[in-house]
Amino acid sequence: MTTHLLLVLLSTSFLLLHDTQALGMGLSLDCLCHSYEARVIPPKSLKSVQILPRGPHCKTTEIITTLTSGQKVCLNPTAPWVKKLIHLMLKKQKHNQKQGLD
Repeated sequence: MTTHLLLVLLSTSFLLLHDTQALGMGLSLDCLCHSYEARVIPPKSLKSVQILPRGPHCKTTEIITTLTSGQKVCLNPTAPWVKKLIHLMLKKQKHNQKQGLD
């Protein structure tokens, strides 16, 4: 009886953790992107870009952008224009860090 109760508690705990966010981290335990925007989005339409590295929550890197309209869109990390966008963002970030050190 005790073993059965323990298994039920463990199963319930796993299901609850799987369907909720990680405590205090704001990370989902599943991929956030289930479809990708197919069109090229002009940089002026991008308000912010968030890069979520692959990990236990998702097997692929996720790139989520917020448009100036407020809409959140997932970008395909393998698309050439997205790779170029990320490269330019990282280059700009590196340049800004160097400027801050001077």
